[in-house]
Amino acid sequence: MRTLWIVLFATLLSGCGYNTFQTSDEQIKASWAEVLNQYQRRADLIPNLVNTVKGYASQEKDVLLGVTEARAKVGSIQATPELINDPEAFAKFQAAQGQLTSALSRLLVVSENYPQLKSDQNFRDLQAQLEGTENRITVARNRYIQAVKDYNVTVREFPTNLTAMMFGYKVKPSFTVEDEKAISTPPVVNFDTPKVPASAK
Repeated sequence: MRTLWIVLFATLLSGCGYNTFQTSDEQIKASWAEVLNQYQRRADLIPNLVNTVKGYASQEKDVLLGVTEARAKVGSIQATPELINDPEAFAKFQAAQGQLTSALSRLLVVSENYPQLKSDQNFRDLQAQLEGTENRITVARNRYIQAVKDYNVTVREFPTNLTAMMFGYKVKPSFTVEDEKAISTPPVVNFDTPKVPASAK
């Protein structure tokens, strides 16, 4: 009789989405780990990239400092597994990574003004590695977004939403479309001398 109850209970858990939650949660953790791996890969490239640019464009102090500070800010955020369950902490992580992406974009735009830097083999290798890493970040983020989407649908759908309430499963935060658009648009850098309005002459 006891075995029958155990089998019945297991069947009910399976039918109401309990096993789906376990699978989805593990998929999110694996996808998140890959996102962090690729972001770390990018962070590891930055010191060499900054030093290489500095060798040819030391006068671009603001841009170089911007990248260094953005990297430091990213490094100060503890990307623990619990972060993906905390919308506020996740938003801070997302914002910091977005700022670093923008700072790197500005650095690469500035490098266009230094032919010797552009022809430096070390710089070209680093740039290629950075571009490859950015592509991997995009792929990793998309996988994470899809994993979270599937999980969140299970949390909200009936009857699995009853299981979610029973076991405390809640909707998880994800990367936003607005953020994707912002970080994928290169910043506009204008090196022209500002024009003085006629009224000011």
